[in-house]
Amino acid sequence: MGQNGRRGSGPRCIALVGPFASGKTSLLEAILARTGAIPRQGQVAQGNTVGDGSPEARAHAMSVEVNVADCDFLGETFTFVDCPGSVEFTNEAHAVLPGVDVAVVVCEADAKKVPALQVIMKELEERGIPRILFLNKIDKADVRVRETLEALQQASDRPLVLRQIPIWENEIVSGFIDLALERAYVYREHAASEVIDIPDADKEREDEARFSMLEKLADYDDTLMEQLLEDIPPPRDAVFDDLVKEMRDGLIVPVLFGSAEQTHGIMRLLKAIRHEAPDITETAARLGVDGGDEAILQVLKTIHTTHAGKLSLARILNGSVKDGDHLFVSDGNEDRVSGVFRVVGQQATKRDAASVGETVALGKLEHVRTGDTLTSNKAGRERLIALEPPQPVLAKAIVPAERKDEVKLSTSIGKIAEEDPSIVIVHNQDTGETLLEGQGEMHLRVAIERLTGKYALNVETHEPQIPYKETIRGTVTQRGRHKKQTGGHGQFGDVVVEIKPLPRGTGFSFDEKITGGVVPRQYIPSVQHGIEEYLVEGPLGFPVVDVAVTLLDGSYHSVDSSDMAFKTAAQIAMREGMPQCKPVLLEPILEVEVVCPSEATAKINAIVSGRRGQLLGFDTRPDWTGWDAVKAMMPQSEVTDLIIELRSATAGVGAYTYSFDHLAELTGKLAEQVMAKRAAHKAA
Repeated sequence: MGQNGRRGSGPRCIALVGPFASGKTSLLEAILARTGAIPRQGQVAQGNTVGDGSPEARAHAMSVEVNVADCDFLGETFTFVDCPGSVEFTNEAHAVLPGVDVAVVVCEADAKKVPALQVIMKELEERGIPRILFLNKIDKADVRVRETLEALQQASDRPLVLRQIPIWENEIVSGFIDLALERAYVYREHAASEVIDIPDADKEREDEARFSMLEKLADYDDTLMEQLLEDIPPPRDAVFDDLVKEMRDGLIVPVLFGSAEQTHGIMRLLKAIRHEAPDITETAARLGVDGGDEAILQVLKTIHTTHAGKLSLARILNGSVKDGDHLFVSDGNEDRVSGVFRVVGQQATKRDAASVGETVALGKLEHVRTGDTLTSNKAGRERLIALEPPQPVLAKAIVPAERKDEVKLSTSIGKIAEEDPSIVIVHNQDTGETLLEGQGEMHLRVAIERLTGKYALNVETHEPQIPYKETIRGTVTQRGRHKKQTGGHGQFGDVVVEIKPLPRGTGFSFDEKITGGVVPRQYIPSVQHGIEEYLVEGPLGFPVVDVAVTLLDGSYHSVDSSDMAFKTAAQIAMREGMPQCKPVLLEPILEVEVVCPSEATAKINAIVSGRRGQLLGFDTRPDWTGWDAVKAMMPQSEVTDLIIELRSATAGVGAYTYSFDHLAELTGKLAEQVMAKRAAHKAA
């Protein structure tokens, strides 16, 4: 099959992914400049790029959300989706990746970034997304490409297949030899590379590197293997066909290189995408879409804009969509499209109808969420992908600076969470706090900056309270007597209760052993209610658990007794009896699993132990080469900021999951500090 047969058709959607600071935004800028989509190439350092256009991204000089831009290349439309590289913002890519045709993985010749690269490659492998590796900043490389490839290979379960070798001149990469085309090119700054004859000094290197490429391709092509064994030069078209098929099938990862800042290697990358990446037909089939007449769209991102309102960025997998169309989600909800938009960075402009393969934003689909599958079929359609936001690892308690803004805070933070599902809002019943939860310090900082900037809302934050509890070690029998004479009907209630501890995790139980009607039966529920209200805050200042209270005796007055009187009597009995029961503080203990590169495991063990953790052991992480999983029991108070130290010890790639396990006694100086902090909080 010739080159035209290999080339797909229709608009393409390409994700740019890679470790933090690898140059993805610069690559997008270079692509837009070289294709004429923008008049000149901006610089991230100068804050004038199409990507990273939000105030928060500019302020921190880093990608904090997905950025989208279109360009035309040799008569075809490409939509590039630039995904953040920071681990705190990688959830942005989770909904995007299933809907793209190919991912360009941008990385540097830096062995320290191999674990971060591995995290990205693993997700692409698991999702079955074809990928090309673009080795960026080749102009600054001080390590040979072959050595770099050997280091990067451990990040990929699939073989990295070098498509080019550099031409070196005075220890600087001045051009490259394309191993598939067998042609040499010399870089020209911000211009197309110039074709030259392969230098004599590089011919041996080229032969060796090309044979190595062919050997890897031959692992999946018996005909090519026979040709290599018999020393028969394979036809160039057959080599290209193998490169295309094996990349699309996820069997290999082609490797290209260049410099985004200098626009070196950009045209070669675009040509590879044009001729070798799958088209919408294959992408739709991968997602389980088999054609038909209905429009089918996959929502990649939700954006709340100042002027256009809510926009849903979507890839059209089948059919077409225009202004006024009615679309349905899986739960049967219906929305009418209010405008079709082209998105370039922070700008959204109205456009005409969009057809299959295009990536557009649709206006004001109020029932639609990121990850939804939309269809023109009234019956709806099940989601094509399952999105599970990662478990939060850091939290801040948040309140509006002015009480009148409580509703505004709820609405604004809801929009932020809709744009970024890894932002979670939790109303903690134990502490009464509203918690903003996310993936790290910067993640939460950006969310708060959006509240104050985009939504003009002043908020205050503080460290969340730990939901400590208390219980008792001893047993006591206590009388509670409430008597009050006020001129008319008085108040009288009298109870005798036994208070005793229960096994950990049992909770609260109430029983009564009243005989002879000393406490009329209609008042017994009031006794229980009074006890339960008291247990909300025990003698140490925390909710009480694992306590049994039994009503043993009491007395009543035929006129002055009432539900309120017996409720009050029960609370008096608890208030006077509980301090005699040897109260003790309980802290929540979490079961934690930390995953990290194996070379960091010893550090992680030390961190866990230093935070009062009980190590349960570690093992290799299933299906992850060079990674371990460490399990431990840790106090929740020691886990609240664990992620900061964990990422510092693992070059930003360590992660953990947790679940509540049990409550454990906390005594001594630590308990005193907790109770003093609680008292100060109440007094404030």
